[in-house]
Amino acid sequence: MSRIVPQQPVPTLFVDTLAGNRWNLADQRPQHFTLIAFYRGVHCPNCRRWLNQLDQRFETFGERGVQAIAISCDSRERAEQARGDWHLEKVLIGYGLDIETARRWGLYISEGIEENEPDRFCEPGLFIVRTDGRLHGSVVSTLSFARPHFDEVLRGIETIIQKALPPRGAS
Repeated sequence: MSRIVPQQPVPTLFVDTLAGNRWNLADQRPQHFTLIAFYRGVHCPNCRRWLNQLDQRFETFGERGVQAIAISCDSRERAEQARGDWHLEKVLIGYGLDIETARRWGLYISEGIEENEPDRFCEPGLFIVRTDGRLHGSVVSTLSFARPHFDEVLRGIETIIQKALPPRGAS
């Protein structure tokens, strides 16, 4: 598993989306950042709560110049189930993340142990990518429940923008 260091370029990232297009990180043109929320999948109740937070704040992130996407290894059908069952109305949902790409992003991989889990899936991770394709910051977890609250992320991004703070943790 690789580790992405702040200020370094992030790996390429392409995923299909429920909006019907192929999303490419390199094509994104946000004012400030692209926020990528990798989630475990429709089987995860903690992901439901987390993505509901993101969905409720989606427009606020956009107003701050941040484009957000939520991505999982789930199939299209499972991603559609998550969007419908979880009442996600705003956040862009990417699906079909392959395990090798997840590993290049430094995500932890789990084997399914319960009937409703896929054979393999990524654990959660949050990445804030600058407009030049370099990492500003990230949080990666091995646990289903250990992830930042999006109000804190929003406040942090506002501070980074207002004070022009550089990335931390690069050494």
